[in-house]
Amino acid sequence: MTIAFDYTRSLGPVLGRFMAGLRDRRVLGSRTADGRVHVPPVEYDPVTHAPVTDLVEVLPTGTVVSWTWTERPLEGQPLEKPFGWALVRLDGADTPLLHAVDAGAPDRMRTGMRVRIRWSENPTGHIRDIACFEPEPAEPSAPGEPGEPVTIMTTPIRLHYRHTTSDEEDRYLRALAEGRLIGQRCPVCRKVYVPPRVCPADGVAPDEVVEVADRGTVTTFCVVNVPFAGQRLDPPYAVAQVLLDGADIPIQHLILGVAADRVRMGLRVAAVWRPREQWSTTPENIAHFEATGEPDAPYESYAEHL
Repeated sequence: MTIAFDYTRSLGPVLGRFMAGLRDRRVLGSRTADGRVHVPPVEYDPVTHAPVTDLVEVLPTGTVVSWTWTERPLEGQPLEKPFGWALVRLDGADTPLLHAVDAGAPDRMRTGMRVRIRWSENPTGHIRDIACFEPEPAEPSAPGEPGEPVTIMTTPIRLHYRHTTSDEEDRYLRALAEGRLIGQRCPVCRKVYVPPRVCPADGVAPDEVVEVADRGTVTTFCVVNVPFAGQRLDPPYAVAQVLLDGADIPIQHLILGVAADRVRMGLRVAAVWRPREQWSTTPENIAHFEATGEPDAPYESYAEHL
């Protein structure tokens, strides 16, 4: 499984100038009331809590304060080969910056070693404009002309993980591959959970397998109006909790085929399955839900499932 999103943040006047400096191959630090220079810059003095406005340029060279070795780099890390993570105190700074050091081998890394910034070939105003550090001597890169501050920074975030299914999940996913929806009933409270799980009320595993319908009732919903990176649908669209007929807990899914402003509590909907040749052991076998045209379900029929 993969969880991925683009983390986007506005930078403000201090970090905006810092990122613009990196884009121009310059490193800026913030000077606080005690005279210390912080790199990366801080927006507020950690002692007086006053806003920091005084930024000073430091050198692209520095000293390794401490380090650790990464033998197997992960996706998204600065280098694709073994490298050292290090706290580097740049010349002219009083605080260290965490970044990668391309030392080649762990026996070449040491506390106190002198390093220099290796700049990215295509700077954009991001911390990754520092491609990594490398041991001195290295031929320095000339800084560019100062440009406009950077206002927005986007960082892709990805997490890949392997999920081990329980016996109950296994039955549920295998049923989906056959175009069926199943739940399991708690032996104590008799509620049917879809997908099957340990009953959160009684703390016991479900036993009886129950086949439920692929249609149900919208209990609650939200309308997505804000676009974001990687979005598969053009807003506005609705995401709803759907209480399947025969189940006692709703599942979350898309509601399409009806205008977002017409989605409502009590709306009767049915699953729209993907073409059979696309089915596998995944909930994505259901593309979305659509309105059935039936009369809305009375509030009392789903009030306990909100």
